[in-house]
Amino acid sequence: MDYVSTKEMANRWGISERRVQILCESERIEGVFRLGKSWAIPASADKPNDARKKPSGAARVLETAQ
Repeated sequence: MDYVSTKEMANRWGISERRVQILCESERIEGVFRLGKSWAIPASADKPNDARKKPSGAARVLETAQ
C-alpha cells in the first residue's frame, strides 16, 4: 500500500495541511498512522465529510421530517 504525507493529501483535497493533521489526530481517516512525528496516510484514502458544517437545504428538511 502506498502512503502520502499530510502536505500531499492537503493539496489533493484542497484543504490546509493543519486540517489534514487534525483529521488524522481525530482518527477520521481510515488506515492512518504515525510515523515518527509525521502521519502516513493511505494514498487511496477518501476525504471525510466536514462535521463542522450543518446539512444544507434538502438534507435539513429530511432530518426534521423523521
